[in-house]
Amino acid sequence: MRSVVVSTAGWLLTAVIGAFALTRGDYALPLADVLRTLAGHGTLITYDVVVNNRLPRVLVGIGVGTAFAVSGAIFQRLARNPLVSPDLIGINAGAALAAVLMITVLGSGWIPLGALTGSLLAAMAVYLLAYRNGVSGHRLVLVGIGVTAIIGSLTAYLLTLADIYTAKAASMWLAGSLAGRSWTHVVLVGITVAVGLPAALASTRQLRLLELGDDLARALGGRVELARAALIAIGVGLAALATAAAGPVGFVALVAPQLARRLVPRRPGLLVPAAIGALLVVASDLLARTVVAPASLPVGVVTAFLGAPYLLFLLTRTNRI
Repeated sequence: MRSVVVSTAGWLLTAVIGAFALTRGDYALPLADVLRTLAGHGTLITYDVVVNNRLPRVLVGIGVGTAFAVSGAIFQRLARNPLVSPDLIGINAGAALAAVLMITVLGSGWIPLGALTGSLLAAMAVYLLAYRNGVSGHRLVLVGIGVTAIIGSLTAYLLTLADIYTAKAASMWLAGSLAGRSWTHVVLVGITVAVGLPAALASTRQLRLLELGDDLARALGGRVELARAALIAIGVGLAALATAAAGPVGFVALVAPQLARRLVPRRPGLLVPAAIGALLVVASDLLARTVVAPASLPVGVVTAFLGAPYLLFLLTRTNRI
């Protein structure tokens, strides 16, 4: 019941903040005009502002937050380590490297395929390097940090080879931004969540078994390696395609599952971090648009500003233990 209440409250608050975000911008609109436009009774100007510009940005933010949060929850529970998340163990970095390669060489139309391929390769590298008769959470973090550093240097090298306009576009994408999102991005992230979230929910029992350790999971009838591979594939797919839609928005995958565990201490389901992740991204994007208005910050800057102190808290707490 507590999970249901927290999830419902998170989604309702996300909807309220998203509706408020539709009213903000260079062309301010009252909420009544926004609702009228969404109902199909607005003018051509309000339709263009709300439906073609602001609504895709909000919807992509909700989808990206959901995908990152569920991906982070999967990896943290698999590794039994609160420091494990796609943006810290090289998965988002792999997607970013491949996406920058697509931007600078093949064009932006190949970003989703490149991000997915880069994430899969990075995840395979981290898993194989960290595997020693099983996967230790701390070893996964250390290997992931090293792989992230290597991939980051390769990404920086690609940016030095690109012309100034391409490098600027890639740098903006690397910061993690919802600016200029279109209905194409909404479709991409919508398909990602529509496929990945049910798959993750269907694998919840196997995830709970793997949290008990490989030996006990086998004793209870779990197919350990197959289940782990399937869950890793789901987590990588969610993180990769969310990165393709909005760039590597940092710390959402780290913070959302931890907040979920504190709000629902008794093993929260995956829907709780999903709601919190969506809320974090939508609220952070609203802050990014209003704090330095009329200028706008990339949403990844705000999530990093909010998430970095929490990472330091987790590091000091883990070190103390």
